[in-house]
Formats: sequence, structure tokens, C-alpha cells
Amino acid sequence: MQYIPNILFAILLIIGIGFFTKNIKKLIRNIKLGKAVDRTDNPSLRLKNMINIALGQSKMVRRPISGLLHVIVYVGFIIINIEVLEIIIDGLFGTHRVLSFLGGFYGFLIGSFEVLAVLVLISVIIFWIRRMVLRIPRFWNKEMKGFPKNDALYILYFEMVLMVLFLIMNATDTTFQQANSGNTISQFIAPWFSGINPETLHIIERTAWWLHIAGILVFLNYLYYSKHLHILLAFPNTYYANLNPLGKFDNLQSVTDEVKMMLDPSADPYAAPAESDTDSMPEKFGAEDVFDLNWVQLMNAYTCTECGRCTSVCPANITGKELSPRAIMMKTRDRAEEVGKNIDVNGEFKSDDKNLFTTISNEELWACTSCNACVEECPVNIDPLSIIMDMRRFLVMEKSAAPQELNMMMTNIENNAAPWQYNQLDRLNWKNEE
Repeated sequence: MQYIPNILFAILLIIGIGFFTKNIKKLIRNIKLGKAVDRTDNPSLRLKNMINIALGQSKMVRRPISGLLHVIVYVGFIIINIEVLEIIIDGLFGTHRVLSFLGGFYGFLIGSFEVLAVLVLISVIIFWIRRMVLRIPRFWNKEMKGFPKNDALYILYFEMVLMVLFLIMNATDTTFQQANSGNTISQFIAPWFSGINPETLHIIERTAWWLHIAGILVFLNYLYYSKHLHILLAFPNTYYANLNPLGKFDNLQSVTDEVKMMLDPSADPYAAPAESDTDSMPEKFGAEDVFDLNWVQLMNAYTCTECGRCTSVCPANITGKELSPRAIMMKTRDRAEEVGKNIDVNGEFKSDDKNLFTTISNEELWACTSCNACVEECPVNIDPLSIIMDMRRFLVMEKSAAPQELNMMMTNIENNAAPWQYNQLDRLNWKNEE
């Protein structure tokens, strides 16, 4: 009978980690729906970006208040969960605080964890106040309705409960309190339970212990469905981010090859295409669905923290246009999830007569000024503009569905070598005006 708790703990651990592994496999599968792109160049700079931005939170602290609070929650939550290692050993082998043999160092660690737990709790409460009482505008955009709004609150409540359980677990651990080493904060909570008999106190401690580890496993598996997935993806996302200068767009290889052929005086313009090219499907211009984006763009969508910093600096959104860069990323992720579920049901993707344009409107795409403010502002180097430009490219080159003003400009460039509707010979007349 004494081994039943250990067996139950092992079952809980296997289920929690197994379900998490299954979801991570789905995540990788969905990201790989995108086209291949090589982001292995300049590894030293990529590593530097990952350390500075993902680990060092360098872009978060540009907004000092929210940045500092986020750093506290991030550092505190990660460091405190180091104790999960001890909990796992205790749970599997029936020991109690197995690492306490470290003596004073163990006391220092647990004491530090308790201080961080209080700081995390305070920070999370402030986050809740900013969101629900002060109602910071970027948290209340129209895309932040329903689950996206509740998701952020669920995460805050999760973190509050986990920190409180951690402190109660320590405060009701009689052996730990009597050792008087590491109970930096819990020693002030312990008197709240002073009138309780030892058996009941032990039940409270064990209940907090079980709920704490179970809560961590539940939270771990909730990540896949939550914006909090950036805890895991921020590191690869910053590593594989685009290193090109902002504003530099890629050229389609098929168009580049065609232009090179046109400029090659030795090329035969009437020559038939190479035999190897005739059997392959022509490359689609731009992006109509998630399959036409590259895998880094899809990883961007899953990494989005929904913090709204991109939307808060978007000049189109600020002036009342339909565009929200955050919504672009959320809708892209939702479509990737939709395709993934389609594959889960059918074994392969079956056409559902939907694509990215089902939820992302032309109005949103053409409202973008391509200023890169959203890219510059994102704390984890997400690039909403690349998706917008690929979808625009599809509209122009596949559907000829550019706005009338743009069509007129392109017609003028084609006919007059200038965006204005007058003769090429008059292009420089402006220089003679005083």
C-alpha cells in the first residue's frame, strides 16, 4: 500500500509528459506545412540574437513597466520550477525533500524560490490590474474577444495558484519549518496554520504538493492551446528570424530566372523549357494558404504572444484602418491549426474550400504601409509584414486583384516608365521649374 502514491505519481507523470509530447509532434507537423527556407547562415549572429532577445528579454524592456514585470515572471517562474526536479524524485521514490542534503545551499535555493514566488505573484496581480482594471487599449482590440481574452486571464490565474500552492506547501511542511533554513517567506505564512493538528497539517501539505505538480503538468499541456507557447518557441523563433535589413524583400526565383534570360543576348527567347521543368507544377506566386508560406512564418504565428505591441505601433491601425498585425498572426495560426485538424481526421489534407483569405480580408492587407514598425516592435522577432506581402503578391500576380490606384500606377510604369500618366520625354521637366 505504501507504494500506491508513487505508482499514481508515475502514472500522472507519464500521462502529462506523453500528452505534451503528442502535442509537440502536432506542432512540428503543422509548422512543417510551410515551404522550406534556409535560415542556417551566420550562426554566430543568430545565436547572439537568441541570447539577447529570447533569453535576455532585450526588446521587452523597451517598455520599462511591462518589461520589468515580464522579466520577473519569466525568471521567477522558470527558476522556481527547478524544484520540480526534486518533486519528481520525491514522487517516484517516496522520499521527502531529497535534495536537502545540500544543507545551506539548499536553504539558499528554496529561500530564493520563495522570494521569487512572491515577486511573481505581485507581478501577475499587476498584470491582471493593467488588463482588467486599467484596461490598456492594446488588450481590448476587437481580435481580443472570447478565447484570446480569456486565455490571457487563464494564464494569470494559473500562475497565481501555482505560486500560492508552492508557498502553502512550504509553510505547512513541519520538518522544513523546523529546520529554519530556506523558509524566507513561508515562515510568515506558517503561523496561519498554527492551530491545526499535525495530521491535518500534513494533509494540507500533501494536498498542496499534489496540486502543485498536477498544476504544472496541466499548465505544460495547456501551452499548446495557448499564446503562452512562446515560452518554448521564442528561442528557435529568434534564432531563425530574418537577418536581412528591414524592408528588403525576396525575389521569386522563377521571375529572377526569366529576367536573367531576357537580359542574356545569347538566350533563345523561343526555346522550349528544359525537360526537367515540364513535369513540375509551376511555382505559385505569393501565398494563398499556409502551404504557400515558409515554415519560419508559420513558426512566427505559433510564437505570437498576442501582446499587441505590433498593433499598438501600426500606423494603419492607429488611424482607424482595418489592419491589425496581431490579428494577421492569430488568423494564420488558426488556419494552420484548422489544416492540422483536417489532416488528423483524414490522414492527409482534404480540400475544405478555405484558405488564408477566408479570414484575412483584402482591406487588411492593403491597409499596410510596409513600414516595418510591427517587425521592429515585436519582442520575439515575429515578422507579420512578410505574410502580408506574400498575400499581396498572390493577389497581384495570381488574381490581378490589386486596388485600382495600384493598377493605374503599374500600367503607367509599363507604358511610360514612370508612375505618372504622361510621356516619358516629359519625365524631367520638373527640374526646370523654379
